[in-house]
Amino acid sequence: MDDTPDIARVARLLADMARTRIVWTLIDGSARSAGELAYHAGISAQSASAHLTKLVEGGLLAVEAQGRHRYFRIASTEVACMIESMAALASGTELGLPQCLGSAHSPTEAFMYARTCYDHLAGEIAVRVLASMTKARWLRRQGVELVATRLGERQLHAMGIDLASAQGERRVFARPCADLTQRQPHLGGALGTHMLRLYIDQSWIVRSPKSRLVSVTPKGNEMFGKLLNIA
Repeated sequence: MDDTPDIARVARLLADMARTRIVWTLIDGSARSAGELAYHAGISAQSASAHLTKLVEGGLLAVEAQGRHRYFRIASTEVACMIESMAALASGTELGLPQCLGSAHSPTEAFMYARTCYDHLAGEIAVRVLASMTKARWLRRQGVELVATRLGERQLHAMGIDLASAQGERRVFARPCADLTQRQPHLGGALGTHMLRLYIDQSWIVRSPKSRLVSVTPKGNEMFGKLLNIA
């Protein structure tokens, strides 16, 4: 019996540039209509419908119905991490700085420093946070995933993270997610989502209404400074 995973199936789905543009448009965690995605991909509504059907059937996208309207989003944080990992591999330059898909220019410093990756924080600040949490032994590797140590559980609870909720979700609790610009992982999974929510709710960061960029507030600079010095 051949138990080799069918990676080729996923590769075929993303081998078409129109489908790649559709998926990349949704990497910010948004849900968009077929018309919006057709516009961003530069294709007709009929072509978009065919591509979206393949992406949904292939498990990369999920669709939600709201009345007569249908909205598409990336199916899971695991899919988002896979997409960003592939983008990091595909977009490197000789200088070691990746290029944004669909752009002829290197990423801005702001994009490289702090942005969202689907439902969690990405960029330099996110990579440093994960490195700090790992070094301080809040998290440890367990196969390809991450688990919280007893120390980590106490510290995350003290920060205001609802660990019971994060651990009870029907998805991976925590995992390294390859960062597009840093070539080192940031934190994905349910814990990554809960931490992004905390950063927003406690005003550490402010999300841009028009892009994946986030701005770190003065309070955020102070709090991230403490978080980066826990080890």
